[in-house]
Amino acid sequence: LILTINNSSYSLETITACDAYTWNGNVYTTSVTDSTVFVNAAGCDSIAFLDLTINNSSSSLQVVTACDFYDWNGMTFTSSGSYNQMFINAAGCDSTATLNLTINYSTTSASAVTACDSYLWNGMILTLSGIYDTTYINAAGCDSTATLDLTINNSTTSSVSVTECDSYDWNGITYTTSGAY
Repeated sequence: LILTINNSSYSLETITACDAYTWNGNVYTTSVTDSTVFVNAAGCDSIAFLDLTINNSSSSLQVVTACDFYDWNGMTFTSSGSYNQMFINAAGCDSTATLNLTINYSTTSASAVTACDSYLWNGMILTLSGIYDTTYINAAGCDSTATLDLTINNSTTSSVSVTECDSYDWNGITYTTSGAY
């Protein structure tokens, strides 16, 4: 008796993948333990085992409305738009963070006014020259600063006593009777 014993063989693949893995023509999207039987070079069974762990990628969406600028993940944005950043999540897979950003802007206005004695501005009676600021919230929900450069000129009075015969001309008017004008 001349006896030749050929042995079966086996292999074990332990794989961790993100989202999907292709093995022996099959696409796996969930964790699984699987096997496939082949014939090895010696003509015996060859069993291939797969111990597969599928980790999933992740994503996040943040919708933000801000005034003038917005800081996100170490970056400062000053205009509206959709922005993406890629990270690696705790499972070692891709993590896409998306920011849908609306930037509204603050507004300013300035006016220069000259008035006599006093000036009514935003509910305040102002009697001194100067620069005044008031801050409101504009229609976009952001600051709106109004600045007033005010010059107050004060009225003046004078009094003159005159004694004259028959008539007196004063500021283009002729007066013929005594009185206070």
